[in-house]
Order: sequence, then C-alpha cells, then structure tokens
Amino acid sequence: MTQWNDFNDAGQQAGFDLVPKGTLVKVRMTIKPGGYDDASRGWTGGWATESEQTGSVFLNAEFVVLDGQFAKRKMWSLVGLHSSKSDEWANMGRAFLRAALNSARGVSPQDNSAHAQTARRIQHFGELDGLVFIGRIDIEKDSRGDDRNTIRQAIEPDHKDYARLMSGTPSTGTAAPAPVSPSTPAASARAPISKPSWAQ
Repeated sequence: MTQWNDFNDAGQQAGFDLVPKGTLVKVRMTIKPGGYDDASRGWTGGWATESEQTGSVFLNAEFVVLDGQFAKRKMWSLVGLHSSKSDEWANMGRAFLRAALNSARGVSPQDNSAHAQTARRIQHFGELDGLVFIGRIDIEKDSRGDDRNTIRQAIEPDHKDYARLMSGTPSTGTAAPAPVSPSTPAASARAPISKPSWAQ
C-alpha cells in the first residue's frame, strides 16, 4: 500500500506548453461573478467585477477548450465594461462580446436584419455564462511576467473555417462537440431564465 509520506511512487508533473498563438478552438466561456452591480447601467445579478486598484469594471471570463488536441485546457481574460480613464476599455469589451454572440448564434457580422439584431441582445450577463463559440488563441504576460494563453478574439461565421469548427469536423486541435445554448441548465445554473432574449 502506498505510504502517505513516501512520494517515490508518485507520478511526475505534467508539463503544459502554450497553445500556439493564432490557433482556432471551440471554447465554452464561463463568467466568475464578482458581486458588482450598477442598476443604472443594467448590470445586475452580481456578474460584473470591480477592480480595487483601478475602479475599472469587467467580466472575469474563463475559457475551456471543448475538444481536440488541446481539450480541457483553460485560459482567462477580462472583458472590459467600464473605465474612468477612457471608453476604449468598454468599447473593446463590447466588440468582443458582439463577435462572441455572432459566433455562438451563427450570425454574420454584416447581417443587420431584425433576427440578427435580436441575437446580439441579452437580458443580463448570465446569458453569457456557458456561451460556446470559436475563439482565437493569443499569448499575453501574466502578473509575474510569464507567458500565458488567453482569448481576445471570437471567430465569426464569415471566417472560412467557421462552419467546420462549429460542426465539430475533426481537425488538429479544433474538433469539438455540438454547441450548447446559454439557456441550458449547465450553462445557466447561476442565472436561470426561461428563454434567452435572442430566442424570444
């Protein structure tokens, strides 16, 4: 029997090389609630986070690769909502979320039909928790100066590989299961709604 204090027969640590920059993967985004609300902006439910250092407000997002060569790999990013310094932080966050919704809901970025506009609307940030879309891997420095993977760009339906990636057609590092609607129980356990706003 293995001795609790004898680690000679323990396995060796697994190394995790960075996913190459530019790799396209199917990911599920989850939002870590930060407890920040601003009813005047429609931010309720405690999904947003406020930085104690800067006062900026963001969504603390985690991305999990669903399948393929890099399945189960996790990465993180802050999706900007507000900064007192400029509107750039919020504009970048809104652009990312627009593209993520387009990717998840199969809407072309050039489509301005009533259906497309409805698909880009949410009732609350809880609808983003569990959103499945195609993301492009990037590399950034963490707080210690080490490189880490992140997702800063969502791949929309006008991309040549979008249909293949969303359908889960086998390909190195890109295969993934069928998309999950943000209204499914697993995706919306923390903020249940009867039906997402884009489907109403």
